[in-house]
Amino acid sequence: QVIKCKAAVLWEANKPFSIEEVEVAPPKEHEVRVKIVATGICRSDDHVTTGTLVMPFPIILGHEAAGVVESVGQGVTAVKPGDKVIPLFVPQCGECQNCLNTKGNLCSKTDLGTSGGLMADGTSRFTCKGKAIHHFLGTSTFTEYTVLHESAVAKIDSAAPPEKVCLIGCGFSTGYGAALQTAKVEPGSTCAVFGLGGVGLSVIIGCKVAGASRIIAVDINSDKFAKAKELGATDCINPKDFNKPIHEVLTEMTGGGVDYSFEVIGRTDTMTAALACCQHNYGVSVIVGVPPAAQKITFDPMLLFTGRSWKGSVFGGWKSKDVVPKLVADYMKKKFVLDPLITHTLPFTKINEGFDLLRTGK
Repeated sequence: QVIKCKAAVLWEANKPFSIEEVEVAPPKEHEVRVKIVATGICRSDDHVTTGTLVMPFPIILGHEAAGVVESVGQGVTAVKPGDKVIPLFVPQCGECQNCLNTKGNLCSKTDLGTSGGLMADGTSRFTCKGKAIHHFLGTSTFTEYTVLHESAVAKIDSAAPPEKVCLIGCGFSTGYGAALQTAKVEPGSTCAVFGLGGVGLSVIIGCKVAGASRIIAVDINSDKFAKAKELGATDCINPKDFNKPIHEVLTEMTGGGVDYSFEVIGRTDTMTAALACCQHNYGVSVIVGVPPAAQKITFDPMLLFTGRSWKGSVFGGWKSKDVVPKLVADYMKKKFVLDPLITHTLPFTKINEGFDLLRTGK
């Protein structure tokens, strides 16, 4: 039956979240209803509130979470009630061109780029004050209960702590995979990471695990340097400390440019700077930050002609359903840490305070 619960509804852009009572419909065929236990706040959620990422309103945001299956619809075989799961904003249907290709991970069932905000059948499972509320990226985790397609849930180790492994639902996997899966950083290489939020720090963890000998962290907020060093950065630089372009600083520091650079902010100017700072012939630059809507990049094509590669990476290039349970298992085996990525833990009703902390770089 219908569940009534609390959810953070965003009624329109540039307004705070409103904690409302919503009705969550039961799961339909091949759908799963999940009780959300923990959810992270990601800059991509904030991009919707500011209009940088265009989505329909009203909407329930959130896409980085862990929870427990409450009920399943007809035909669901992958999970059962009581299973601990992580929602997947990049699903894995196993049937589309990208899922079938070993190189691809961006399942065609994803809501990224389509901005539909509805389930596969074109309807919503959320109602509030008699109005249908849109889903976000097929996940919508800023609610006590949500409904997902079965291709968008990964069953994980029941002993895993949800308040930590929820980060594997987006931020950690995105950064860690950008280094290990998309760039395939090699031992002894030199890396530059632009942006030291949770995802940027996860890139640093990935570069370190891959055996990079030098990891240069770049951010205009020097308060973030101590944590970057703790996680493996060898150098930290603030572009504000120099009166020349940051790509020139990095090229000089490394005697010709870095092997791998990562843009983990979502700004067009830093994307071109990250491309320009990598080695002119074999450097690889990866765009990890969500690009702003309606903005274009203009750059000198000679940057690519000499041999550099420019790549994008969504969810770290991982096939979500296959890899999320493995990453959780690796965390349980202490192959990497998640604690340093968690700065604050707040009750759900203080979600607006959480976003204020994000926006002030805390």
